[in-house]
Amino acid sequence: MKVKVRFFAILRERAGTAEVTEEIGEGSTVGDLWEKLRRDYPKLAPVTTRLLYAVNRDYVRPDHVLKEQDEVVFVPPVSGG
Repeated sequence: MKVKVRFFAILRERAGTAEVTEEIGEGSTVGDLWEKLRRDYPKLAPVTTRLLYAVNRDYVRPDHVLKEQDEVVFVPPVSGG
């Protein structure tokens, strides 16, 4: 099944894109998708900070099971001054 993935901030820079469509297996979770993305985009692998995950504009946990055509957003921690 296919899901749309959006990256923000440093994740967008490391992935080299703001948005991709990924093919994942039935029953895959947000955490599974993140691990796949870390393999597919090696510059994401060093990212070890706690991320926020949103599916279809609702924040979810990494164990959230994805469905066909979901939109998944990975948001890194925000810092500022």
